[in-house]
Amino acid sequence: MTEEEKQNVLTRIGQSAKEFLYGMAGHDMTRFALKTRGSMEHLFILITMGDLLGIPILPPYYSLRLLPYVVPQISTWKRRMLRERDLTDALA
Repeated sequence: MTEEEKQNVLTRIGQSAKEFLYGMAGHDMTRFALKTRGSMEHLFILITMGDLLGIPILPPYYSLRLLPYVVPQISTWKRRMLRERDLTDALA
């Protein structure tokens, strides 16, 4: 085995160890942070665009000012807000 092959093996072992440790320690925190961010974004859209569902919270002037920033997320937000929920949704 040449010196270069030994270096490649050590590099792959180091990379595998790093990915393993990330999976053990950081992956769950990352998923929780992304889930929290998604919930906060949906709450923000509910507050600003709630009149689309019949829940007027803010005056339409402010909603219209924010509309260009929210348009890409409206379809997924409406789907999430109007989706039927059951007991298993609370467990996830």
